[in-house]
Amino acid sequence: MTIPTAGRVVSLDAFRGLTIAAMILVNNPGSWSYVYAPLAHAEWHGWTPTDLIFPYFLFIVGVAIPFSFSRRLGEGASRGTLFRRVARRSLILIGLGLAMRAIPDFDFADMRLYGVLQRIGLVYCAAAALYLWGSPRSRAAWTVGLLFGYWALMTLVPAPGSAAGDLTPDGNLAAWLDRFVMGDRLWQGTWDPEGILSTLPAVGTCLLGIFCGEWLRSGRSGGEISRRMWLAGAVLVVLGLLWDLAFPINKNLWTSSYVLFTAGTALLLFGAMYWMIDVRRLRGAWVTPVVVYGMNSIAVFVASGMFAKTLTRISVGGAETIPLSAWLYENAFRSWAGDYGGSLAFALAQVGFWLVLMWILHRRGIHIKI
Repeated sequence: MTIPTAGRVVSLDAFRGLTIAAMILVNNPGSWSYVYAPLAHAEWHGWTPTDLIFPYFLFIVGVAIPFSFSRRLGEGASRGTLFRRVARRSLILIGLGLAMRAIPDFDFADMRLYGVLQRIGLVYCAAAALYLWGSPRSRAAWTVGLLFGYWALMTLVPAPGSAAGDLTPDGNLAAWLDRFVMGDRLWQGTWDPEGILSTLPAVGTCLLGIFCGEWLRSGRSGGEISRRMWLAGAVLVVLGLLWDLAFPINKNLWTSSYVLFTAGTALLLFGAMYWMIDVRRLRGAWVTPVVVYGMNSIAVFVASGMFAKTLTRISVGGAETIPLSAWLYENAFRSWAGDYGGSLAFALAQVGFWLVLMWILHRRGIHIKI
């Protein structure tokens, strides 16, 4: 299969695809009771490889923004026209996230309204606006302001009934705000990892991606761009680890230290992929599968999520029925691979299943865009 390369940074498609494939892997174990530690989120403070996946996607959204708009601005398109397209895409993402939550029950009275696609839509809209009407210096100021402002709110402003700096699941300011706005319509009942306040530093993740996208479009040599990405990534990782001492790395709170640390590791990984794929052009057999995933990323995320929900809603068995997903895990995977191995094999089978479907779409030139 040929990979389209004209005018594309192929490593960006590959990085996006690798991120989506990893998201499908960690979201679809055979049993949530048997998940290897690196494939599960950190319980609260700290991080695992799984905690890197969502910020990587937001970082990638930021990287793509200069590629999406620079040419059109250069051709004379107005910022207002481009932002209307941004707003439309954001609303579609939010709508898809709500539809994934609502179908098939449509229990709107108690339905959780937050979610991954909703956050992507909001963050994309805010970051794109700052790109269209801002300069690199103003975006840097916004990034610093969002991260330090969020730190100040979370550590200096007490939630009602709690002390300032309380970062426990129920006692932190972000959780209180989400309960105040949404009541108990939250992922964990009393708190939510995709809530209102933590969306602010998530915008910072996307803005850091925009800086990377501007480097890629700067006209510098590929080697120099790679070195800049590695240097910046190392600096951000160190800064994130230092800030972790006072404001712990925490995916659920999307802390400022988490933003710096995850953006830094994203730059290190993406820099390596860019150097191999676009600078050295080492495009072996490993590249095509992740590119295939990357060119239909939102489509495969939505489809895989709805398919997984469907598997849990179909019951099989005799007198005591179980969900089809559990039956498949027990009979097709756990029976030969054991508890943890079978759970991982089930998830890997999902990744392979969707790769085949996305490969078919790619061969037919079908790339679903939002």
